[in-house]
Amino acid sequence: MVTNKQKLISIVCPIYNEEHTIPIFYKRLTKVIASLSHVYKFELIFTNNRSTDKSLERILELRNRDTSMQVITMSRNFGYQASVQAGITHATGEAIVIIDVDCEDPPEMIPGFLEKWAEGYDIVCGIRKDRPEAWIMKKLRDCFYYLLKMTADMDIVLRMAEFGLISSTVRDCIVNNHNTFPFLRAEIGYVGFSRYEIPYTREPRSYGKSGYNLLGMVIFATAGLLTSSTFLFRLAAYLLPFIVFTNLVLVLLGLITHSLSYFLVLFSLDLLYIIFYMTVHGVYIARIYKNDIRRPIYIIDPKLTFLNQENVRQSFVAKPVPRHFQEAGEVHGIQ
Repeated sequence: MVTNKQKLISIVCPIYNEEHTIPIFYKRLTKVIASLSHVYKFELIFTNNRSTDKSLERILELRNRDTSMQVITMSRNFGYQASVQAGITHATGEAIVIIDVDCEDPPEMIPGFLEKWAEGYDIVCGIRKDRPEAWIMKKLRDCFYYLLKMTADMDIVLRMAEFGLISSTVRDCIVNNHNTFPFLRAEIGYVGFSRYEIPYTREPRSYGKSGYNLLGMVIFATAGLLTSSTFLFRLAAYLLPFIVFTNLVLVLLGLITHSLSYFLVLFSLDLLYIIFYMTVHGVYIARIYKNDIRRPIYIIDPKLTFLNQENVRQSFVAKPVPRHFQEAGEVHGIQ
């Protein structure tokens, strides 16, 4: 029975080619929801990152029986983080749970998230203490988390991913930060607020194998580091005293021994330093450029999107061109 005192909870589920896992996930999730239905109301928002299988059909079949189910379909695959951003942007609940449909993150943890949220925590995050994968992959992940924490410009929670709960207040801060490279775990660290961590062990996928390979992990880790940290930008300055000192030593050794080999080493070292400096600056300048032109993080296909509220069109209307770009175009005769 629904009462006026019940708070609405949004559950955001990013998907890409998960036609086989969706029914399994939905069965487990609805059991959890049923156990909480006397306390909360729920809405389910699936963000379909332009799946090429029958994921959308599976969701629409379930939506015919369950009106709480909604789906946002992207115009193309904009990536996992953009998919999460789309989901939390359109969530209307007072708290938002983010969970993947492959069941590696157990839906049965959601009551624990809500319990801590009811106690006053704005962020409740799942901490992956273990997962069913090879030892070397676990160590590589640990290295990434520790490197991210040491170099990040904001607080980073070790072994935290997207699985967790955020309040609508935290959501508003995240979606309004104008970053075109969203990285949720860094954004959560940046906004602050009260946070509670719940450790858990990730489960095996409910069906099939993950399409996330080593190359994808490297790309994800690099993007996460660039979004979370300016350390590489600053590293060139940190290295400068060492480079200057080494140059002086090599010059002195070359003059004393009358050997060109020291000057060749000096030349090679300085060249590598310049290449590193220019490469890092080029990468960051490219990201600054992309942030400044303000293309939308994602674009929604309204024909394949089914929401219970009327705010879908707000997401795929591009933001206005910044005034300084307009003035530059007028100066150069660009219409």
